[in-house]
Amino acid sequence: MATVYKSFLNDDVISTRTLLHEAIPITGSIISGTYAEANIKNFSHGKFQSVYDYPYLSSSANHIFDVTMGYSTGSGLSGSVDAVNENHKIQMYNQMAQILAGHGEDGTLLRFDEDGNLLAGGAKIDEAVFFSFSRLIVKDEIKKGTVQLVIGTGSYADPFSGTKTVSDYGAATTYFVNSPAGEYGILYTSSVDTSSQVGLVYYQAGIMVLTASVFSGSDFSSTQTIEEAITGSSIQSFCDGVRHRVRDIDFNNTIELNSSIYFCRINHNEFNYSSNPTYLSASQIRVKNESLDSPVTYITTVGLYGSDNELLATAKLSEPLRKSPENEIILRVRLDY
Repeated sequence: MATVYKSFLNDDVISTRTLLHEAIPITGSIISGTYAEANIKNFSHGKFQSVYDYPYLSSSANHIFDVTMGYSTGSGLSGSVDAVNENHKIQMYNQMAQILAGHGEDGTLLRFDEDGNLLAGGAKIDEAVFFSFSRLIVKDEIKKGTVQLVIGTGSYADPFSGTKTVSDYGAATTYFVNSPAGEYGILYTSSVDTSSQVGLVYYQAGIMVLTASVFSGSDFSSTQTIEEAITGSSIQSFCDGVRHRVRDIDFNNTIELNSSIYFCRINHNEFNYSSNPTYLSASQIRVKNESLDSPVTYITTVGLYGSDNELLATAKLSEPLRKSPENEIILRVRLDY
C-alpha cells in the first residue's frame, strides 16, 4: 500500500474514443440451411425464424439473426380473403414500426418510408421482410456504408440465375437520425440510381427492413408469386422462401472502446525511495554502496487511488524501470471501458 501520493492535474487525464470494426460474412449456405435445416429454428407461435451458425441444439451453436415478415393495414394486400395468419403479419409489421419508426404527432403509427422521410408523403414500405441480427455479431452497431446483401431473382428452381446486390451506398456520410432506434440508412440496388430504394438498415438496432418486392422472381416459392406468398403463406413458409433467395449478407460491425488515459509524471526529485521494508538493511539503503551515492528505486507498479486514498486500479509494468534523481519518467496508464 502506498504511503506517498501524487495528485493528477487537469492536463494529466484525457478521455478518448476508439472504434474497432470486424468483418461479418454470412454465407448463403448457412442462411439456407447448411445442416439440413438443423440450424434453422421454428417456433410454435410461427411469427419468426431464428438462424444459427450450427445445429441449434448443439451447445456450441451461436444465434446469428431472426427473419420475419409483415404488412401494414395500409397495404393493398390487407384484408385479402385468402390471407393466412393476417393478424400475425400485421402485428409483426406494427411491432417493428413502433420500435424503428415510432409515432407521429397525432399518435398514429408511422409506416416505413423508402426515402427515409417518415413524415412526408413518399412511397411507403407496406410489405416488408425483417432481418434482426444478433448482438453477438452486431456488437455496438453496424458500420455505415458496409452493408451488402445479394439476392436471387431467378426462378424458384434456379434462384440465382439472376441477382440483385442491395447495399447502403453512401451511408457513411448520408444517413438519418429521426428514428427512436437511432441512426439508419437507405438500402439501394444501384450506387448511381437514387430511385432504386428497396429498404432501410438501422445501425444501432442491427435490423434490416426490405420491401418484399425485392425478392420477386418468376415464382417466389415452388407454387406462388411474391404477392400470393405474402398473403397465402404462413410467416414460416414465407421466411423459407426468403432464405432460399439470399446468397450472402456482409457488413462490418463496430465496437466502441472508451478510454481514460492517465499521464503519471515522475519528476527527478520524486519516488526515489521505496517504502518497502526490505529497502533498508540495518538503517542503510541496500542499493547504495557509498553514502554519497544517489538513491535508486525500481518502479514495477502504478496504483490509481480515489479521493480517500482507496486503491481503485493497478497497472503492472512489463519490466522494472530504474528511477533516481538523475532521471524523470512519464508513465501512460490507459483504462478501457
